[in-house]
Amino acid sequence: MSCKTIVIHPVVKTAADPLRTADAGLEEIKNLTAAIDLEIVAAQVFCLSEAKAGLFFGKGTAERIRDLVRENEAELAVVNAALSPIQQRNLEKLWQCKVIDRTALILEIFGDRARTKEGVLQVELAHLTYQRSRLVRGWTHLERQRGGRGFLGGPGETQIELDRRVITDNIVRLKKELDEVRRTRAIHRAARRRVPFPVVALVGYTNAGKSTLFNRLTNADVFAKDMLFATLDPTMRLVRLPSGRKVILSDTVGFISDLPTELVAAFRATLEEVREAALILHVRDIAHPDTEAQKQDVENVLRALGMEERVDHGITEVLNKTDLLDDEPRNALAAASERKDKTFFVSALTGRGTEELLQGIDAFFAKDLTETTLFVPFDDGAALAAVYRRAEVVERRDEDGTCALQVRIGDAELNRLLKEFSQIGRKGL
Repeated sequence: MSCKTIVIHPVVKTAADPLRTADAGLEEIKNLTAAIDLEIVAAQVFCLSEAKAGLFFGKGTAERIRDLVRENEAELAVVNAALSPIQQRNLEKLWQCKVIDRTALILEIFGDRARTKEGVLQVELAHLTYQRSRLVRGWTHLERQRGGRGFLGGPGETQIELDRRVITDNIVRLKKELDEVRRTRAIHRAARRRVPFPVVALVGYTNAGKSTLFNRLTNADVFAKDMLFATLDPTMRLVRLPSGRKVILSDTVGFISDLPTELVAAFRATLEEVREAALILHVRDIAHPDTEAQKQDVENVLRALGMEERVDHGITEVLNKTDLLDDEPRNALAAASERKDKTFFVSALTGRGTEELLQGIDAFFAKDLTETTLFVPFDDGAALAAVYRRAEVVERRDEDGTCALQVRIGDAELNRLLKEFSQIGRKGL
């Protein structure tokens, strides 16, 4: 998209994040802007004592930015903050260019990346919810709004001129369709429980390397690129662990600081997969200067999804991108991670540490296994195959037409196996 764009990262002293640097914040919003191929002609941090009601910026700062827009002949200004409709309108009048805030930019990226029907529905719902808030709060210059699903098109398109009633009707329709998606997902989850293969969900800040790790662990070819929000639509693959046990690995949309509430609500159906997961792996870009702030942002989103208890008890962390660290911090981090039960030290790009990660996932599920001996008739191929498929066979002894199999297996799966194959005998150890 050929559009000259300036990127503004305001830092309000009263709301400054002590874990996040101004430079890293500017770099993130630049990466977000570049994610939809906008041409960045200038990018700058502006420090504010407080956000002003009319322009967000003080009058002098707003005028300096106006001069920056003119000098660079910018057609679009991206402001890394949540602007009210009045602030956005006033800035557009002063700067004489289109202005979008952080929420609109993220929604634009999601609209560009969604591929599945579900993803498109979720993004459309988020867009309409955002647009309705603009109309309700007195947007008076509809000709300046952008058409289609996004915010960057030209004026005069019809969708953005929808009145509040039409937008509300569309929101109701989309919610009904997403409710159907949610019911379908619930049916699929119930089917997986009957198989059953536990779900391991990858979560993390956008561009932390979740998809690269997913591909490494599953030998899949999910789109993975060094860009923000490369993955929107969830992907699931079966993974065989070192013991032979099988799990389903789920790759999910990345989180980000100040994730628009419209997106959290719209993507709740997708993120329910995370809530239902037996194990959550928090993939962190440990080489990023704001890694601690990113960790906090991910945990905040998980709490918003109703997973406070799991966060409080500690989520398993996968410290990724260790190949980008120098030897000294990498060695110190590796030594520290070895002393923690819920931390793994990996490079998804090179594969370093991924075998240890798989073993750790294996150990997580092994702790809930019962060890027992099953006796299966030697000539009952179906029963033997079922045992090998559903349990970890530790030892096998063949005697008098019977196979004595020492196995590790979950209680629920053992009960299902014995109920399905009554010819299997059991002896506890």
